Amino acid sequence: MRKPLNQPQAVKAFARRSGPAGLDYRRVSAANSNTRIFVGSGGRQATQVPATDPGTDPHEQSVGLNTERLRAGMVQRLSNQGITDERVLAAMARVPRHRFVDQGLASRAYTDDALPIGYNQTISQPWIVARMVSVVCENRTLGRVLEIGAGCGYQAAVLSCLAAQVYGIERIRGLQEQAVNTLSQLDLPGKIQLVFSDGLTGLPENAPFDAILVAAAGPELPVALFQQLAIGGRLVAPCGSDIQHLVLVERTGKDTWRQETLEAVRFVPLRSGIQF
Repeated sequence: MRKPLNQPQAVKAFARRSGPAGLDYRRVSAANSNTRIFVGSGGRQATQVPATDPGTDPHEQSVGLNTERLRAGMVQRLSNQGITDERVLAAMARVPRHRFVDQGLASRAYTDDALPIGYNQTISQPWIVARMVSVVCENRTLGRVLEIGAGCGYQAAVLSCLAAQVYGIERIRGLQEQAVNTLSQLDLPGKIQLVFSDGLTGLPENAPFDAILVAAAGPELPVALFQQLAIGGRLVAPCGSDIQHLVLVERTGKDTWRQETLEAVRFVPLRSGIQF
């Protein structure tokens, strides 16, 4: 169902199914001389992770998993569930989801489940990540992408396999640091900047974006994000309170947007402000 939007008004109660996504990360810490810290408008702090040489995965050895086999099984299941974009399936096959969860949950990393990542947040189930990424990259290539609610960084990692530049915003300081640390140890393409900031304001200084993905649900979408889409760009987000659906918004002109309601989903709440 598609509805033309003549104003960048908020989209109300409709949007989402649970799931998560892309980035180029290598080891980063405050003491790493290769780390560059950028402070943007509004006092935002962004960490861009430099590349490192990939090596043996000690995490895989410590949890005793054949993660390549488990990942291949996950990708086959996604294909069976209707994910048909080969680029998305290849990205899901490349990113080690077990690296983004606690070792105690690593054996469940490739099941189609949302898993806790601390701070009352979750990593989205693989299907929802693949679905949201498929929606924004359908019949197009991605240059600049923004993710609101980067969480542990998994979806940003997937997106980095498909986009030239990924920006992620995370409002919880501990999660942002955790994501940077994890992503910095992975061999991924693309460039990623992970920003500690309030996601409701987006990143106007880096706009326009070819795609915006929102990984938390509010009763309506922030108008600011509509204006940060490039013409032809797509935003996908869960929307609603008790009942949520995924919503696709495509910018069709300077002051026009088109909206499409997708399947029912369940996401954590979209919140304003930052948390240290």
